Amino acid sequence: MSYAEIAAFAGRHPQLSIALIAITLALIGVEIALRLGGIRRIGPAVLVAMMNRENALVVDLRSPGDFEKGHIAGAKNVQLSQFDPENKQLAPAKALPVVLVCQSGQTAQGAASRMRKAGFTQVSVLDGGVQAWRGADLPLVKGR
Repeated sequence: MSYAEIAAFAGRHPQLSIALIAITLALIGVEIALRLGGIRRIGPAVLVAMMNRENALVVDLRSPGDFEKGHIAGAKNVQLSQFDPENKQLAPAKALPVVLVCQSGQTAQGAASRMRKAGFTQVSVLDGGVQAWRGADLPLVKGR
């Protein structure tokens, strides 16, 4: 596709062109905010390495029912509705690497921002959540 064809399309469809530009700018803005916010998005392999080498605390934000159906070994279940970075399970881990996990990776992002504001220095989110963990063929533990 040539520049002339793109320009002709933009001339024929100005609303679509503006929408595409707006979406592109929004995505760039989100990526910049994530990188400047100090919250890493990591994949399952990096999480495994962090658990093995850095004693990372894994916090699963899903409901207790979903947690019992299958969770990452060693993860602590803290429901999002009761999530408080200063709670007794989390407060001692301010200097440790903390990885937040939810179903798809979206919910954990807001909780990670709250942790950064509360003084946690090494906060990460499992990109893709438990779905990505399953997709990487990694095991889940059932029960509490």
